[in-house]
Amino acid sequence: MTTKLAAIAIAATLSALAVSSVPAWSQEFPVRPVRLVVGFTPGGGADTTARVFGERLADMWKQPVNVENRPGAGGAIAGEAVFRASPDGYTLLVPSNTHVITQVVTPKIAFNFADLTPIAMVTNAPMVIAVNPSQVSARDLKEFTAMLRASPGKYAYASCNIASTPHFGMELYKIALGLEATHIPHKGCAPAVADAVAGHIGIVVTVLPSAVSFIKQGRLRAIAVIDADRSPSAPDIPTLRESGMPELKDISLQSYYGFVGPPAMATPLAQRLEADVLKVAAMPDLPRKLEAAGMDLFVLDAKRMHALIRSDLDKLARIAKAANIKAE
Repeated sequence: MTTKLAAIAIAATLSALAVSSVPAWSQEFPVRPVRLVVGFTPGGGADTTARVFGERLADMWKQPVNVENRPGAGGAIAGEAVFRASPDGYTLLVPSNTHVITQVVTPKIAFNFADLTPIAMVTNAPMVIAVNPSQVSARDLKEFTAMLRASPGKYAYASCNIASTPHFGMELYKIALGLEATHIPHKGCAPAVADAVAGHIGIVVTVLPSAVSFIKQGRLRAIAVIDADRSPSAPDIPTLRESGMPELKDISLQSYYGFVGPPAMATPLAQRLEADVLKVAAMPDLPRKLEAAGMDLFVLDAKRMHALIRSDLDKLARIAKAANIKAE
């Protein structure tokens, strides 16, 4: 059983256990609309996660679940709003590991992301290295790596922004193999992909949802995903680890999304929210809905979510130091 499928099975079991263990008062939640705060513009992975899960949570709760987009500062504006909100369950953040990155590269951020109450991790938007076929002849990762190695500093790549998850993913690959390529940041994944499709730049590193349609049309050629496993939404694209290069055998980075609440949320309420989110994640129609958007299920309960965030805070700090990545 794959890691992702095992996580889904564990989550479903935990969901049933959590529901039976929370007291009656928390099972009455909610009695008014719930707000899901997203720190990014509509159409991205966090927004898609919020809307897909929000629709099903609204059906479950018999209350409106409203998505509020508050982009800016690498998700910090939305994060601070939830950090300062009442821990009553009616204001939740749909974070990504961009929030973890922001914590790493912004020393003076007004709150600590790790202090927010973890509820559950639910989705992943795999990152992909892709090329414009008319600009770059490489057809797979070995050819792509040989191309970069033969001409240090000649090539440039577009990413979604400075200190974005795709920026970190590409730098992780470069560090592992000692490669050079110039980073050209864009104001979002869509503009980065658009420049690559138009031939203004030959290489783009982005989340799969923003590129998958162009890959299917042949306007971009996928080289590899930076995830640990192949994506069910694009199973033909190999991972870095599958290249056979020993330096890449343990290399992966995920662009994940989930739910967190303000600090100091009551344990029974947090457990109730966790149970309900995991119930949605176990719905049989959900994988198909997400795969249509280029996303995958990536389900972790609150405990495992917290452990992953703590681990990534250390991992991304090391990458930032090695690649000299700093916030704008």
